[in-house]
Amino acid sequence: MEKNYVYGIRAVIEAIESGKNIDKVLVRRDLSGDLSRELMAKIKEYGTVVQKVPVDKLNRITLKNHQGAIALLSPVSYQKLENLVPLFYEEGRTPMILVLDGITDTRNFGAIGRTADCAGTDAIVIPERNSVTVTPDAMKTSAGGLLYVPVCREKSIVEAVKFLKANGYRIVGATEKGAEDYTKADYTVPVAIIMGNEETGISIEVLRQCDDLAAIPICGNIGSLNVSVAAGVMLYEAVRQRRNL
Repeated sequence: MEKNYVYGIRAVIEAIESGKNIDKVLVRRDLSGDLSRELMAKIKEYGTVVQKVPVDKLNRITLKNHQGAIALLSPVSYQKLENLVPLFYEEGRTPMILVLDGITDTRNFGAIGRTADCAGTDAIVIPERNSVTVTPDAMKTSAGGLLYVPVCREKSIVEAVKFLKANGYRIVGATEKGAEDYTKADYTVPVAIIMGNEETGISIEVLRQCDDLAAIPICGNIGSLNVSVAAGVMLYEAVRQRRNL
């Protein structure tokens, strides 16, 4: 695992400054001193995600002299949605974006990434906090799919969805609360498909932004599909509609 992280305060600062693909920086909760203040200033300057954790969590990653700071590296460079959206239009695409509102299971994320690539998804959006990220395990489960689909890591999913809506995207939320069969939504226009957290589904704030609340019919005894399976159903309905144009 050592190749997937950088440890030591000075080394972490240098990793941030050099532009390495950093997933997040783990910092010991009680870290103090001039060098730690320099680290926190650098984190703020570059907008790096930081998480304050007990020292035990750092020690589980490495028992070497981490000095209370470890940078977890990402296998990919995260993209900015605001940069991709105009690019898709300039290239003449009818874009399809998958928004993951709080997915937490790495294997689900990897499976979704694999399907997203197969279905021709233009981008995946995840939040900075309380969400999966592109880890080596997620990459492995995606069979490399997450290398091909740009992943945008946004501070607020609500604001990201509002941005997409303002730029002409139809927002389709996949939820068992939906009154509309998922096949009735229009995926032939620029569309953002929203998938919710494995336990709680799409957050209320995001649901309010949806143009369509689409339900996948459940015919058996279990009340819902696994989110990675549901994402595949939604994405391939979009593929079917677009091929029939």
